[in-house]
Amino acid sequence: MRYYYTADEVRTAEAELFTRVPEGVPMQRASTGLAVAVAAELRRRTGGIVGRRVTLLVGSGDNGGDVLFAGSMLRRRGAAVTAILLKPDRAHVKGLAALRNSGGRVGSTLDGPELVIDGIVGISGKGPLRPDAAELVAKIRAPIVAADLPSGVDPDTGAVAGPAVRADVTVTFGAYKRVHVLAAPQCGRVELVPIGLRLDPSGLGALDADEVGRLWPVPGPHDDKYSQGVVGISAGSEKYPGAAVLCSGAAVAATSGMVRYAGSAAVQVLARYPEVVAAPDIESAGRVQAWVIGPGGGTGDETRERLALVLGSDLPVLIDADGLTVLAEHSELVRGRSAPTVLTPHAGEFARLTGEEVGADRVAAVTGLAADWGVTVLLKGRATVIASPTGQVLVNEAGGSWASTAGAGDVLSGIIGSLLAAGLDPAVAAAAGARAHALAANLAAHDGGAVGAPISALPLLDRVRDAVRTLRAQAHGRPDSEQTRQQWQTRKP
Repeated sequence: MRYYYTADEVRTAEAELFTRVPEGVPMQRASTGLAVAVAAELRRRTGGIVGRRVTLLVGSGDNGGDVLFAGSMLRRRGAAVTAILLKPDRAHVKGLAALRNSGGRVGSTLDGPELVIDGIVGISGKGPLRPDAAELVAKIRAPIVAADLPSGVDPDTGAVAGPAVRADVTVTFGAYKRVHVLAAPQCGRVELVPIGLRLDPSGLGALDADEVGRLWPVPGPHDDKYSQGVVGISAGSEKYPGAAVLCSGAAVAATSGMVRYAGSAAVQVLARYPEVVAAPDIESAGRVQAWVIGPGGGTGDETRERLALVLGSDLPVLIDADGLTVLAEHSELVRGRSAPTVLTPHAGEFARLTGEEVGADRVAAVTGLAADWGVTVLLKGRATVIASPTGQVLVNEAGGSWASTAGAGDVLSGIIGSLLAAGLDPAVAAAAGARAHALAANLAAHDGGAVGAPISALPLLDRVRDAVRTLRAQAHGRPDSEQTRQQWQTRKP
């Protein structure tokens, strides 16, 4: 599990660190790590360090000091380093002296740098760049390495409310911050420099790929199709039969023991997936361990009745798409429900459920709905945020937006439904499903060696099984795979 920390959590850990090490040691550790990362980036991009032009954008405080010390180290390795001081009267005194002593200079213009280091503000910064900094950043045409976080991006929410740095690489000190996952496109590649912080697990975590692979259900020697998890799919309609195909197919590809489909699109589903067991309605579908309901099902009274029927059971239920629209008018169907319930809205559906826009703080918005309704909520996005009613929050950064296509949500619902049927904890099932879904989208987008070719939901679905196989391969040979699955399992199917 990778944890992401708030600015306050990091500042508290830094204060504790200062009591254990001599003054200046944390900054030296941070600046050395930054210099090493920048040197590696220069070699990767230009083939060397000597003579390469590096510009430092230096604000006040310790973040500026980190950059100045790093600049002095790069100068000693032969780079031509120029510092532009945004607050000359508040520049870090010792850092500025180190830069000058190394032969670095102070300038006022960019003057054609080959790489820029952003040290304008650190984790204490709030709001967009000030006009002078914004004007300077707008002129940059070189790669940018941000120190700790891109200036102008909120460290806790990742919100960008105005001019901000968009970094190619972010070198963070001591811990990953929430901004690094919630605003990944602004941060670029993120590299961590340890400086000795002691941190407990935070309130926001991300499952590692090998962890997802280890917990993914795998049939044992005594398993059968029932014990592996049977998921019921209530999706699609005469108008939207494709939703039933995509959702059911995803459940099949995610290695459910059995998929039971209940609805009017049985012909279409069976034409592509003959292993699915189809029935005309929920009442005649047979025994399942979890339900997925809503994709393409319509928003009328029939959907409300189906929703009430599955929510009246003691089984895990995932609600998506049209089911969420109905639920927005009938929240009493889910409030106070004792069995696990997972809602998977996008931003518009979230607004319908709550009556409010998601806003800048996506984590707070999701945790609020989860706690208020007593459900697990997955808010879709490039950084998908999942919150349980107990306060557990997980996030999955997709690494791209290839899944932003019609029908992709139906695929995600089927994947998560299969994991719920296998008995995984709802929040973990949602996070693991989001990870596999994102990987499948990326595989589909790069089929045939194309760089980011546009995709639709069907190619994404076709790569779900490959994504699961890839995740499992990453965890291959780990002796704790069964232990990991049991850790996240809440019930036996």
